[in-house]
Amino acid sequence: MREYLLALCVTAAVTFLLTGPVRKFAIAAGAMPEIRARDVHREPTPRLGGIALFGGLCAGFLVASHLPGLRRVFEDYNEPRALLTGAALIWLLGVLDDKWGVDALAKLGGQMIAAGVMVFQGLTILWIPVPGLGTVSLNRPLGTLLTVALIVITINAVNFVDGLDGLASGMVCIAAAAFFLYAYRMWFGYGIQEAAPATLFSVVLMGMCLGFLPHNMHPARIFMGDSGSMLIGLVLAAGAISLTGQLDPDALKLFAGSERAATRGMVPVYIPLLLPLTVIAIPAADLILAIVRRTWNGQSPFAADRGHLHHRLLEIGHSHSRTVLILYFWSALFAFGTVAYSVRNASIWIVLVIVLLSAVGLVLLLLPRFTPRAPVWAQRLVPPRYRRR
Repeated sequence: MREYLLALCVTAAVTFLLTGPVRKFAIAAGAMPEIRARDVHREPTPRLGGIALFGGLCAGFLVASHLPGLRRVFEDYNEPRALLTGAALIWLLGVLDDKWGVDALAKLGGQMIAAGVMVFQGLTILWIPVPGLGTVSLNRPLGTLLTVALIVITINAVNFVDGLDGLASGMVCIAAAAFFLYAYRMWFGYGIQEAAPATLFSVVLMGMCLGFLPHNMHPARIFMGDSGSMLIGLVLAAGAISLTGQLDPDALKLFAGSERAATRGMVPVYIPLLLPLTVIAIPAADLILAIVRRTWNGQSPFAADRGHLHHRLLEIGHSHSRTVLILYFWSALFAFGTVAYSVRNASIWIVLVIVLLSAVGLVLLLLPRFTPRAPVWAQRLVPPRYRRR
């Protein structure tokens, strides 16, 4: 665990320290587009924050490759090299889009190329667990198609939700934390070595987001842009594919009588990683609603509008910060609730807690004008708007 904490801290520190110079570079390079009708910020803000995020990713992998406990991940598995290659391609595509703009179809094609390169280097879904059937092996064309689709969907889900200061980075950080807890448990709890790359991917992704958040919280001094949102979406998808899609079915026999029985028993455990969109449910729902809405109105699915979930929360009266915190809450509820249920799926208390927290979230959604007040002893610890008059 100490080596993971070191990789996390190094990634976060490098990302944080690089973001300031990257902001100055973005301003000098003119990567400050004019405010659009769908934007919620009031003054031009530099983009290209993905440069700092990519630097943090490289630094985290570099440090991890020299740590005794994590060195074997780079020696025994191709996933880190595949992720770095795909990340570099998607990052370059995002930088071009942040500076000059890239057509939506060209961007989709670039995403598919980056995903295809990762598949070519070995990061692909080899089998999937199906309830009632056990583990189903996939042939190479079907595995490639499913992997590319999952990567592209996750990238665009994160990209679509990147509309408020600190929203995408915070939500992805929450999802990465849930992935890390699950992957770490599978590796050290059950001794499944195939979980090692995904554990590293998750902790590095957490560091990237945590290092960028201080610069990106409202009011943001820099945006991550498409170079950042597509990058963190790709890393999140890569972790899910590396863990679930390449998990050796024979390893499940270590704690069950047969492969089919093991798969049935473990479905609640690794469904969150087989279907990562259940962990990032909010971005996925926003993506689906946006596609349906734009197609129904005769627009391109990639056309920009102000119909996203965060826009609707702002319209009903929630403040910028409150909207972000509400979406954080729901993301954490989906992510950690699903992981908790996968660990103790027979416990009724897990379900009751999830239902209770869902009710709390619904109440918060219906009270856009409510402003909580901190108790007297915490007056100096909170912003002035939360202090008692």
